[in-house]
Amino acid sequence: MDTGFSLAALREGLMFYIVLIVSLCIHEWAHAFTADRLGDDTPRRDGRVTLNPIAHMDLFGSVIFPLVCIFVIPGGFLFGWGKPVMINPSNFADRKRGDVITTLAGPMSNLALALLAAVIGGIVFRSEPRALELVQLVLTLNVALAVFNLIPLPPLDGGVLMRHAVGMSEEMFYNISRWSMIVLLIAINIPPIRQLLGMIMAIVSWPFAMLFQLVAG
Repeated sequence: MDTGFSLAALREGLMFYIVLIVSLCIHEWAHAFTADRLGDDTPRRDGRVTLNPIAHMDLFGSVIFPLVCIFVIPGGFLFGWGKPVMINPSNFADRKRGDVITTLAGPMSNLALALLAAVIGGIVFRSEPRALELVQLVLTLNVALAVFNLIPLPPLDGGVLMRHAVGMSEEMFYNISRWSMIVLLIAINIPPIRQLLGMIMAIVSWPFAMLFQLVAG
């Protein structure tokens, strides 16, 4: 019994980790690709306009932290992040517009993956019901990534959007960014805040789940 449980836990953990890394890397690639298309060659010079996951992985956020969460403290908070894509908004024809579009590209790529999971997963499910577990994982994880990154707190994507919305200075943005991630990691483990995030994610997931059921028949 112990061996079976361990093998099942290993399988589920590895599946979660692989989907997480793929989703994180596509998120970062979307930032890089969009900036490049809008005229900023910084991501291309940094080697970030690629789907090679190694280019987008952060040692702590993409390897150490998620693997510890999955295999050392299972049942706890599971998350991770990729290496931030560096951009130079001065290279955009319209600095603010280019920065906003590039910022939105990351979360939108995760919602696009959730959409693909709903549609393609629904088609595959018709002939292979066992695909449901993977479909649910891809869908829920990418919705979670999109919602999490849109939290209006620097240096998250939502924080960048908020900076433009309220006219926050770059100095204040970077000063807040120094401590905000530590505060955020603590805050999302506080039950009421975690429940609120869970409710938002459930609301965002609902149309994708309905689409999956419609396609799956």
